[in-house]
Amino acid sequence: MMWTTAVLLLLLPRLLHSSVTENGKLFNQSGEADEQLSDAPAVDPKRSAGVKGRDTCAIPCDITIKILQDEKHSICAQLQQSLLVFGRSTRKLISNVMEEQQRALDILSSQVTELMTKVQTLSSEVRRSNTEMFSIKPVPSHGRDCSDIKDNLMSVVPKIPSGIYIIHPENTDSSFEVVFCEMDYMGGGWTVMQRRTDGLTDFKRPWADYADGFGNLAGEHWLGLKKLFHIVNQKDARFQLHVALVSADDATSYASYDDFHLDNETEFFSIHLGRYAGSAGDAFRGYEQEQNQDTAPFSALDVDSDGCNPSCFIHNRTVESCSSLHNQTGWWFNRCGLANLNSSPEDTEHNQTPRTRILWDTWRRNGIPHVIKSVTMKIRRIVTNN
Repeated sequence: MMWTTAVLLLLLPRLLHSSVTENGKLFNQSGEADEQLSDAPAVDPKRSAGVKGRDTCAIPCDITIKILQDEKHSICAQLQQSLLVFGRSTRKLISNVMEEQQRALDILSSQVTELMTKVQTLSSEVRRSNTEMFSIKPVPSHGRDCSDIKDNLMSVVPKIPSGIYIIHPENTDSSFEVVFCEMDYMGGGWTVMQRRTDGLTDFKRPWADYADGFGNLAGEHWLGLKKLFHIVNQKDARFQLHVALVSADDATSYASYDDFHLDNETEFFSIHLGRYAGSAGDAFRGYEQEQNQDTAPFSALDVDSDGCNPSCFIHNRTVESCSSLHNQTGWWFNRCGLANLNSSPEDTEHNQTPRTRILWDTWRRNGIPHVIKSVTMKIRRIVTNN
C-alpha cells in the first residue's frame, strides 16, 4: 500500500504535463488542435523516438529498490510487533492456565482434607458403635454364671443370643451388675472375663480398677478380680479358662486350662491353673521355672507382688517392677514372665524397642513371637460328677 502511493506521487507530474497525442498532433481537452503548436518546426524522428522512449521509461531502479526496502522494513517491523503481541498473549494465557490449575488443585486439596476428616470421624463412630453391637440393656435371667444361664434356657429358647446378662453366683448377697456371655463360641456358656480388640480402653490402671473392673462389657473390658473370684469359687463348681488369640495378620490360636480358680483378696487373687491344651503354647508357665506364673499373685503398679524384690535382671536390664516394665498394667507377674494379656504399648520416647501390646511369648512363627492384635479370656463350667 505504501509503495503504491509513492509510485503515484512520482508519476503525477508527468501526467499533469503530458497530453494525449494522436497522428503526431497535440490536442487540447476539447479535441481541437492547438494552432500555435501546429506551426512549430518539425521534430527529428530519431530525437522524437528518444523522447518517447524516455517518456515511457519505468520507475528508476534506485527508487524501486528504495521502495522495496522501505516496504521490507515496514513488514519486518509489523512482524516483530505481531510477535511481541503474540508472545505477551501466550504468556498471559499460560499464566491464566497455571492459575486455573492451581485453583483447581487448591480446591481438590481442600476436598481431600475434608474427606480425610470425615473418614477419621466415621472411623471413630464405627469403633464406638462396635461397642454397642450387642444390646446394652441387661437380659433379665436367673443363673449363677453364663454356663448356668445356657443350661436353664436351652429348653425354652431355640437359640440363646450372646449379650449382656445378669448373674447371681452362689455365696453372694446380690446379683452382679452384669456380665457378657458368649453363647456361640465352642458350644456357648462362656463368661467373658477380659476382652481387647480395638485399643479404646486404657489398661494402665491401679489396683482398685483391676479389683472392681473397668471398660465396656460389649467391647474392651476387664470384668474385675472380685467378681471373677465369686464366679470361680462357687460350691461344687470347676471352671475352664480359655484364651483366644488373633495376630496382626489374622492368624488364630488358643490356650486352654482345664481348672482355673483364684485365691481371695488377702492373697492378692493368686491364680491357679490346671492342665494346658492348645496351639499357642503355655506362656503362663513359660520355659523355665523362674518364668512360671502359675500360683503368682496379681500385681499392679501400686500393689507390687511380682517377686522382683528388690529387683529382677531381665533381658540385660534391671527391673524393679514388672507393672512398670509393662507400662503400668496389672497381671499375675512372677519375675515378670512370658504372659501379660493386659499389656499396653510402652512410650517410645523412653523405650526405643517397646514390647508388644499383648504378650503371649510362646506363640511364635519361625522363632519370632506373633504380634497380637486381639484377645479374649473366658471361663466356663466344667461338668463334674457332683
